Amino acid sequence: MEKSFDPNSAAAEGSGIFGLPFKESNSSLIYLPVPWEATTSYGGGTAKAPSAIVKASYQVDLFDGEVLKPYEPGLFCLPESKKIKEWNKQAKTAAQKVIDRACHSGESWNPDKRKVARPGLTDCRGDVSRCLKTVNTLSEKLNEEVYKESRRILEAKKILAVIGGDHSTPYGAMKAACEKFPALGILHFDAHHDLRRAYEGFTHSHASILYNVLENIPVSRLVQVGIRDFCEEEADYARQKSGQVSVFYDSQIKSSLFSGEPWIGIVSRIISQLPEKIWITFDIDALDPKLCPNTGTPVPGGLDFEQAVYLISQAVKSGRKIVGFDLNEVSPGEKAHDDEWDANVGARLLYKMTAWTLASQALRPYR
Repeated sequence: MEKSFDPNSAAAEGSGIFGLPFKESNSSLIYLPVPWEATTSYGGGTAKAPSAIVKASYQVDLFDGEVLKPYEPGLFCLPESKKIKEWNKQAKTAAQKVIDRACHSGESWNPDKRKVARPGLTDCRGDVSRCLKTVNTLSEKLNEEVYKESRRILEAKKILAVIGGDHSTPYGAMKAACEKFPALGILHFDAHHDLRRAYEGFTHSHASILYNVLENIPVSRLVQVGIRDFCEEEADYARQKSGQVSVFYDSQIKSSLFSGEPWIGIVSRIISQLPEKIWITFDIDALDPKLCPNTGTPVPGGLDFEQAVYLISQAVKSGRKIVGFDLNEVSPGEKAHDDEWDANVGARLLYKMTAWTLASQALRPYR
């Protein structure tokens, strides 16, 4: 670290994430930004999240009352990939044509789908079919790009953290992490199961990320927390996978709290389902929407900020090791008048997740 750096001062012009002076070479944790939101099915803007979070991070105070000086091991955010931004632009344009056809198809209502039944590959014709193929092809290219970059970071013995983008973005990172850390488990914060099969015909939809992980990546355990908006098909799939998947629905969590069970008791039950090494995938809509009003699919209910951070901290104090994580679906909003609240919350959550990840690997002391 530069001798002139003062962690108590305002972020200097030209500094890195959180106002830090580090380079990739002298950083223990590397943030991989993935500005991608091709398949978002409701609100948009999450492709702007990485840059918005970095900007908001300059306002985060670096001293932490629980994990002391999380910045000292070195934190560095890679530049956004121009290639991924161009892919996102192409895929988002193509995806919108598929989504528009679904919304105006006049097909009968299906309880396992939002709004109207979405056509799959066999239902598409002409230009729409080509657009669907374009999105799926570009999504696969994105996954491979994230996978290769994640492997590079992990092989350099750095800790990896992905900043999305929509929730499809960390697939390649999870694949790389599972290859490096066998028997890896996933702690999943979300309002949604994300267990849909090729939602709206998109194989790598943001709503299908955990389905694709369970089907294609050898994770030992998936523990989902805060789930409160899902279809029957997803609930059935989770039950079928009960030997591998544990779900802590928001309604069950709130029922326990309302009945007098302390949060530490619920947290202990959640942690008991986790293996020794974990990856955390955090969709911001797991939180109460007052903390993320511009996220793509906000849902009433959810966790408070401190509840989520407490769960992560207790996982570390139980002896679990966080090998990496991702934060996604933060949206700074698509309109000029939208404020910076979502990015502000996202930056602070990112710093807390960073702190406890470093603590879990004995790189920082904690209280």
